[in-house]
Amino acid sequence: MAVPKKRTSKAKSKKAVWKRKALFYSKKSLSLAKSLLTSKNSSFIYLNKSSAFLDSK
Repeated sequence: MAVPKKRTSKAKSKKAVWKRKALFYSKKSLSLAKSLLTSKNSSFIYLNKSSAFLDSK
């Protein structure tokens, strides 16, 4: 006999969304760091904040 599944609570679904977003951004930042280390950074502009601050004075 078929039994209906229990509904996922709001807290559990929100936590799952938060974890999914955190995983996405962690993968993105790791990829960016790897590209900076391997000098394959031609597809974006990377400004060093300390040198930009010193140049403005």
